[in-house]
Amino acid sequence: MASRFQVVELGPPIEVFQLNKLCVEDSYQNKVNLGVGAYRDEHGKPWVLPVVRNMEKQMAEDATLLHEYLPVLGMEQFSAASVSMLLGEDNPVIAAGRAFGVQTLSGTGSLRVGAEFLNKHLKATTFYYSTPTWENHHLVFVNSGFTNPRSYRYWNEKTRAIDFDGLIEDLKNAPENSVILLHACAHNPTGIDPTQEQWEKIADVMEERKLFPFFDSAYQGFASGDLDKDAWAVRYFVKRGFELLCAQSYAKNFGLYNERVGNLTFVISDAACAAAMRSQLTWVVRGMYSNPPAHGARVVANVLANKQLFDQWRDHIKMMSSRVIQMREALRAELIKLGTPGNWDHIVKQIGLFSYTGLTPRQVEHLIQEHHIYLLKSGRINICGLNPSNVQYVAAAIHDAVTKFPAEQ
Repeated sequence: MASRFQVVELGPPIEVFQLNKLCVEDSYQNKVNLGVGAYRDEHGKPWVLPVVRNMEKQMAEDATLLHEYLPVLGMEQFSAASVSMLLGEDNPVIAAGRAFGVQTLSGTGSLRVGAEFLNKHLKATTFYYSTPTWENHHLVFVNSGFTNPRSYRYWNEKTRAIDFDGLIEDLKNAPENSVILLHACAHNPTGIDPTQEQWEKIADVMEERKLFPFFDSAYQGFASGDLDKDAWAVRYFVKRGFELLCAQSYAKNFGLYNERVGNLTFVISDAACAAAMRSQLTWVVRGMYSNPPAHGARVVANVLANKQLFDQWRDHIKMMSSRVIQMREALRAELIKLGTPGNWDHIVKQIGLFSYTGLTPRQVEHLIQEHHIYLLKSGRINICGLNPSNVQYVAAAIHDAVTKFPAEQ
């Protein structure tokens, strides 16, 4: 009997996971994985933050902790701590009841719940994302009911910097009430963020055009090592009086990748709207995954609530971000030492986990096939994949690729 599922066609692979699979299967001893979006220590190994490991041990011994369902909108202690971390605990909008959070399934779940809510209740159908952006942004919003995806210019290949004039022009031409996806810090995949002055101009245009900001904050504290600095853009928009949403993820800054710990922060201009919004969010979540998992959220809530543990965690993120910055400097220094054609300053001007190297698809292909160095075809690399023992090898391979296959000017 023929299967009714014969109509199902093979879907395209997700590049980053496919790349990781190829790397795992590669038996070459000096292979390097620069694709996966996760922190690696100086030996190239995953790292569980000591404060997380200790908290998990403590939780395992706590007989009062049960596996009962959380409320649909999650753990209130966790969401309150997340909103406070994002906006600053003394932010007047919190005291005024104009900010609240709901626990979600990491950053992706947060974006999805927020997008569905905006589509269903504000009838929003147009959203803008940067060119390039994190590849899941488009899929999440389209699957949430947005029918008009558009993009704004962001990366200038020639200057290897922000195409700021193009960005502003595209926002000026955006229809009123469009939802604009903004990366709070450590733009993925380019690693280049607007300056504070540029953020001010972006806010001017968005205010003038009545555009709605939806921030994606995947790297707070992990980008610069400073929680306040990495939240500057979001706090500035709040200070300017914008209503906004912000998706927060704890995958990177707590290393809780597979626990799916996220929060969706709402900032509104009238506190009286919060009760109705929360009641409708309950139905969005109920129809999607019913309620969130507890383990990772408990870890985060307990650490953020205890000053000693919070300080320990801050030391961890400072250490992680400074290792990334050191590897950026080391890669640039090696490329300069080798006399690699081109200017490599953009590597140290960028911030966060990723660098948009400017390597062409042909150069990337050469790095994978000849040198067993795995990276996305866009030329995006995870700086954490570099360490003192492989950075010279990677620089020499990039030098080889750039020399053999020069980019067309």
